[in-house]
Amino acid sequence: MKTLISVALAVVLFLFCVGCTDSSQQSAPAPASEPEKSEVPPKQPETHQLPESEPEAPMQEPEAHNKILVVCFSATGTTRGVAERIAALAGADFAEIIPAQPYTEEDLNYSDRDSRATAEQNDPDVRPALAEDIATDSYTTVFLGYPIWWGQAPRILSTFVESRDFTGITVIPFCTSGSSDIGQSDDALAAQAGSGKWLQGRRFSGSASDDELQEWITEMMATE
Repeated sequence: MKTLISVALAVVLFLFCVGCTDSSQQSAPAPASEPEKSEVPPKQPETHQLPESEPEAPMQEPEAHNKILVVCFSATGTTRGVAERIAALAGADFAEIIPAQPYTEEDLNYSDRDSRATAEQNDPDVRPALAEDIATDSYTTVFLGYPIWWGQAPRILSTFVESRDFTGITVIPFCTSGSSDIGQSDDALAAQAGSGKWLQGRRFSGSASDDELQEWITEMMATE
């Protein structure tokens, strides 16, 4: 009898142990596996592209404006005074023809037949030297002023006009004198220059008013 009880207990104990083993195997967590790699690439951060700006328009060259020069020879200052006022009224640049050998009071003694000015005016081939050159090629209009000596332009004006090219330039002569008109002096200078568009010149007194000068300037500029 005791033997049967012992066998029964052994069987029960064996079944109990087997049950515990199965339960422990089923409750143990499965080993972790690596996460599957996504087939979809990660979303890249959005970038905001600045709108392309329109290319700047190329800078346009300023329109060429009429460039004016007033140039004169003045031995006593009378012609220079008128020329400077013409330059101011016309909004022009100013330059003065300076002789390499300045004229003295004795040189300008008109009553002396042997004075320098008298001798020069009596010789049409004389060309007094200039102290410095005056550039005229960047201008479109040149007012050319001078005194009248013995009914003519001083010979230094011949030096000036023969030493440059007036092509493409409008030349507007004017003179000053006590009473003598411009005569043929402007035509003679135009012939000696041999280039440029020469307009009819005009004589002014040293006391010419600004209104008189302005009216003439406006008339000449409209004639170009």
